[in-house]
Amino acid sequence: MVKLRKLISNTIVIVLFFFLVQSSIEAQRMLKLSLSVDGKTEHVSYITRKGISYASAKEIVLALGGNFYYSDETAKLELKFSEYNLKLTGRNQFVVLTNRSNNNQNVFQLPISTLLVQDDVMIPMIYVSKVLSLAYGKEINYDDGRKHISITEKSAPIIADIPIKDEKPVVSPKPEPVKEKDTKTVVASKYDIYDMAIDEKSNGTMIRLKSQKNLKGYRSSIKNNTLYLFLTGTSVDPSITQVKPSGLVKKVERKTVAGNIQLEFQLKDNFAAHETFRDVESDDILISIQNKMFDKPVVDLVSKINEWKFDVVVIDAGHGGKDPGAIGVTGVREKDVNLGIALKLGKLIEQKIPGVKVVYTRNNDTFVELFKRGKIANEANGKLFISIHCNALKQKPSTTRGFEVYLLRPGRTQRAIEIAEFENSVIHFEEDPNRYQALTDENFILVSMAHSAYMRYSEKFSDILNQKWTAHTKIPSRGIKQAGFYVLVGASMPSVLIETGFLTNREDEAYLKSEKGQKEIANAILNSVIAYKDYYDKALLETSN
Repeated sequence: MVKLRKLISNTIVIVLFFFLVQSSIEAQRMLKLSLSVDGKTEHVSYITRKGISYASAKEIVLALGGNFYYSDETAKLELKFSEYNLKLTGRNQFVVLTNRSNNNQNVFQLPISTLLVQDDVMIPMIYVSKVLSLAYGKEINYDDGRKHISITEKSAPIIADIPIKDEKPVVSPKPEPVKEKDTKTVVASKYDIYDMAIDEKSNGTMIRLKSQKNLKGYRSSIKNNTLYLFLTGTSVDPSITQVKPSGLVKKVERKTVAGNIQLEFQLKDNFAAHETFRDVESDDILISIQNKMFDKPVVDLVSKINEWKFDVVVIDAGHGGKDPGAIGVTGVREKDVNLGIALKLGKLIEQKIPGVKVVYTRNNDTFVELFKRGKIANEANGKLFISIHCNALKQKPSTTRGFEVYLLRPGRTQRAIEIAEFENSVIHFEEDPNRYQALTDENFILVSMAHSAYMRYSEKFSDILNQKWTAHTKIPSRGIKQAGFYVLVGASMPSVLIETGFLTNREDEAYLKSEKGQKEIANAILNSVIAYKDYYDKALLETSN
């Protein structure tokens, strides 16, 4: 009881800390906008700030069939499509579009910055849909009133009409720009680079070198706290060194090296990284210098990757020993069906998935307390926890049948709550059922929220299993649901509880007790684990990259 109270206390502290460090933006992640693609409707998380809807860039690219790479150190998110990559940065207005075939880059400036929410970049949909269209290759339209993204089959335009926000440089006036009709802005100056602005941003410093033409011969590097910009065949106004330093820049020098101009920017110590690119709209050279707000201590990536490698599956056969579980129409005991399926599944995993260890919470007819099942899973460093059960109704026999898979969340329906109450009633067979008293009402909600770190993966496995189930078994699926199961609380890993069928239905009961039925169910779960492992391994690889 003391240990449980300590667990709950620690969990509450973690959850409270989570809410303290996250802004109110985080609380809105439950909002969803719809996205129609290839005849299907996907849902994407979004938040609202100052009346503008920001959508999850990660979820959008996945919904569109692409992939992504995210860097914690620089808060950069690269959306990967078939022909183009689109690079976004948290709390930044600039997006970089890269042609994957020739590496040509175009830079666009949004009127407002993106948002950074945990490890995701939230993008302002009313401004970003056109540049998304360029990256995706089809026209993407956003209806803010309906909160809906639609795809038009016609190809996206070659050049996007991206709105550009006016810059206000912090320097003395230079020669007045002269407009050439409605085309490019030109300047009455004899220099290619005629002006410079240095602006401090929330996540670093932006240097804008104002140019009269499309400059190609430039590159940059940092050494000994100095950022060097090498310019080939480019003239630079000497007076730009008079620009007042700002942000991470302490001093600016202009030098001539081997007949070419070299600009040197002395930096303060708290810079993390930099990037140099061309603004496609103005031909200006932009240098983005990130500060260390996103810097994290260097870790041994190899050991971290090995630590999270998908190598242990924990199989939990519900009930057992003095707890028979549900009793079927003809007297079939749930505990026996659960164990039969669990053992068959474990054997298949050992045979079909090399390198993955199977851990059972019980492998015979014994009673294991609920808290010990989670303890077994955690001590084994499990990467997936599968709890196997059978459903039942008070009425016997019943026409209700079907499979259900449950996630750990407070129950939404009365039926889900009743199922959780039945499965949780096993605590009355335990020596100290009072140990679970703390896991009720608000405290249970906090515990389930602490599981949110694994919820993405639990949801993914549930979705895969729900699809594989109908292809491999004779029991219809009733879908993915949620309820508060004590056995899932203790497992600190992606976890699901499977109700394989109704023992109070004659057809389900006959199938569940048969050798053939148990083998087919085990095969369905096996194929789901294989598909999930593939998804998990790819996600881990993306993270490690």
